[in-house]
Amino acid sequence: MSTSLVTIPGPTAFKGRTVVMSGGSRGIGLAIATELGRRGANIVMLAKTDSPDPRLEGTIHTAVDTVRATGANAIGVIGDLRNDSDIARLVRTAVEEFGGIDICVNNASALAPTATADLSMKKYDLIQQVNARGTFALTQACLPHLRRSDHARVVTLSPPINLNPDWLGKFPGYMVSKYGTTLGFAAEWRDDGIACNCLWPETTIATAAVQNLLGGDETVAHSRSPQIMGDAAAFLVGASADVTGQCFIDADLVRDAGVTDLRPYGGVEPLEYDFFLDPPAAKGQRDAPEITRWSCSSTTTA
Repeated sequence: MSTSLVTIPGPTAFKGRTVVMSGGSRGIGLAIATELGRRGANIVMLAKTDSPDPRLEGTIHTAVDTVRATGANAIGVIGDLRNDSDIARLVRTAVEEFGGIDICVNNASALAPTATADLSMKKYDLIQQVNARGTFALTQACLPHLRRSDHARVVTLSPPINLNPDWLGKFPGYMVSKYGTTLGFAAEWRDDGIACNCLWPETTIATAAVQNLLGGDETVAHSRSPQIMGDAAAFLVGASADVTGQCFIDADLVRDAGVTDLRPYGGVEPLEYDFFLDPPAAKGQRDAPEITRWSCSSTTTA
């Protein structure tokens, strides 16, 4: 009989714990921050969106208000993940305000599902600086404080490494930026009790990025709500320290925790399967929802 890796954390599961997060103004990051805050965590997030943008819903200020509405402590730090001094200020704020750091969530990401011939070096540098370097820099900055925590967790929004040639050749520049260092961290810090895992959505998620870059209203209609990623992240953060060095899919995690009906997370079938994940039929999932593979245009850029 198999044993679940995760359970649904209680309403005070993370009371007194402090989360440092990159991004979080909207979408998946905000859903994660809200769910961790709802369960008692202090939230300190770094984001650039100080003023409203007509293309994007929410700012760092509205995000903080949303998290605080759950009863949580929340602080927004305006800054850029590419700037080391901003990262240092984020970490310093968390430590000064709440005494330490227990959870690092690498949420911020630059999207560029673009073929090599069409990917400018300016965009290439951006995705590497945010997705790869940003993850490394923030986690490294949190490390001294994670080592002092008795519930140290690192969660990075990164897909499982898939060597299917179809994905290897789809958009190599973006792929290499997302196959970051979190699994390496898990191996390096296993003896320190720091659990490091990756989390990725099974389907596209109804966010501004999907709306603006990956197909508009039609794709959003076939996407799940960010809530599923918020729930999955909370379940993963609540798991024991020996759950480490793994790449998790949101739907698998919530099912493992006992959520049998995913329909409340929305999305009209056929749902859009996300990047880097082979279709359910390829994995023998006969009872999986109807999901289609997302198909990118080589000219799509973030």
